[in-house]
Amino acid sequence: MSTPVPRPATVAAPTDADHRYKSIQHKLKTLATAMDHASDELQQLLHNMRLNASRTEGLAADIAHADLDPKFVAMTNQVSIALGGAAVEVKTLQQTAHEVSVQATGAQRTHARLYEGLDTVRSGRPERTPKPGFFAR
Repeated sequence: MSTPVPRPATVAAPTDADHRYKSIQHKLKTLATAMDHASDELQQLLHNMRLNASRTEGLAADIAHADLDPKFVAMTNQVSIALGGAAVEVKTLQQTAHEVSVQATGAQRTHARLYEGLDTVRSGRPERTPKPGFFAR
């Protein structure tokens, strides 16, 4: 069986009031990277859960062939079923993490397409310029 390994507590992307172009790009990239890592880890977890469910099912069969109390066979089968059900939910979570990663990458590209030029102009001027949307009244 697997032993849980504690992960360091990290925040995927800090949420603050910094709405500068480069800050948003960094936050979107950090989110996409964190979701990629989460998706990979969930894929590994899914593999391990399916493997453990299969092993538990085999153990239940071994217990049944050893003529032990049927109560233990039933309990072991329930564990196998529970692991299988949990694996289905982990698969859903893994797919969701992957989708969030893809959407964050898409949002980063769209944001760059829309605002990179403006940021280049604003960053290259020594004078302050109006914020985006100032003239849209």
